[in-house]
Amino acid sequence: MAQVLEFKLPDLGEGLTEAEIVRWLVAVGDVVAVDQPVVEVETAKAMVEVPCPYGGVVTARYGEEGTELPVGAPLLTVAVGGTGGPGPAPAVEQGAGAAAEPTGTAASAESAVSSEYSGNVLVGYGTAGPAARRRRVRQTAPAATPAPVAAPAPAPAPTRQGPVPVISPLVRKLARDGGLDLRQVRGSGPEGLILRADVELALATARDHREPAPAPVAPAPSVAPAGERVPLRGVRGAVADKLSRSRTEIPDATCWVDADATELMAARAAMNAAGGPKISLLALLARICVHALARFPELNSTVDTAAREIVRLPDVHLGFAAQTPRGLVVPVVKDAGRRTAESLTEEFGRLTEAARQSALTPADLTGGTFTLNNYGVFGVDGSTPIINHPEAAMLGVGRIIPKPWVHRGELAARQVVQLSLTFDHRVCDGGTAGGFLRYVADCVEQPAVLLRTV
Repeated sequence: MAQVLEFKLPDLGEGLTEAEIVRWLVAVGDVVAVDQPVVEVETAKAMVEVPCPYGGVVTARYGEEGTELPVGAPLLTVAVGGTGGPGPAPAVEQGAGAAAEPTGTAASAESAVSSEYSGNVLVGYGTAGPAARRRRVRQTAPAATPAPVAAPAPAPAPTRQGPVPVISPLVRKLARDGGLDLRQVRGSGPEGLILRADVELALATARDHREPAPAPVAPAPSVAPAGERVPLRGVRGAVADKLSRSRTEIPDATCWVDADATELMAARAAMNAAGGPKISLLALLARICVHALARFPELNSTVDTAAREIVRLPDVHLGFAAQTPRGLVVPVVKDAGRRTAESLTEEFGRLTEAARQSALTPADLTGGTFTLNNYGVFGVDGSTPIINHPEAAMLGVGRIIPKPWVHRGELAARQVVQLSLTFDHRVCDGGTAGGFLRYVADCVEQPAVLLRTV
């Protein structure tokens, strides 16, 4: 018997709660295999191809291209199993312990379900356990209907004996901060899934009952500003949320210094003239950053606000700001402290090209401990960068241009760059930040300093 299974948008990791459909890779009527990508979605982190954990015939798609769906919303349905008439999904659950279906039918349905599950680790998929839990919620819901009529509306307590139907950790935190019991909230999402809007509505209703506010005089329609409205979602929305959180939580400060980069530029030219792979300027700046962080480890840290502790991190995973057609992204070079200048150049190139092609994975965009921001490529000298939360510092590098500079007692035209460091004042004081920036400037002005101090 054919069985129609519903594939919902899985949790793609890193606390993501929604994704936008960019491109469907299958159409209704297409035959899909287990783990075959069926849709390309854009999250706040990256573009992701979502594989289907079932194999069969696509019977329906939910959402047009450009539609934003919450995690847990249906993506598509797939008919799996035999070619006979469709069998109801609950029969598979009930056939395990009841004589409602013949033994052969129950066994074939069970084997069809188990064979259609993916080996990929999608949150909510990959084993038959999660699907059984979803069917169990539907099975117990009708059992609650014969309850006495006098039961209050939020009394589906019998149906909530299992896990509360919440996927997003942000929704749980919002309810916890507001003192709201999620078991008393009726979800408006698929199969009773509790969405953020449900929690906000419940909190607003509770506030209205506590303190009735005077009705506003309806100036809303007349105050609507004219102009184009651009939704804050996808990468732009993620950047907005992260920068706002950084400004709200982190007491940052900035210091800056001008440095003569003539010797650094000459050293790079000499390296590249010697043959072999070309070394990028960004790779040399990254090497300087890594060694500066070894001398000032306070800046390679994060603040655990819940525990009120500073966590100093043992490894340097160096993020770098990259402007792409989709907006600003910060790819991360893992284990930057263990890489050579050639390895750093190669990894910077790979991640930059992947960013331009919108091919960065969530793993490429997470886990950074310190960020290097080369805004000099935009033709500007200085900036006060916003820290990439939850990191503790960011080094900004302006453009390198000829400027008048006193060199060995004489005025000369030198290649000058402005360096700026924005740091979290909770992890260190100005002396540490100034020492870090001064060491970086010394290495830029005299690259031989690295040979003396490493």
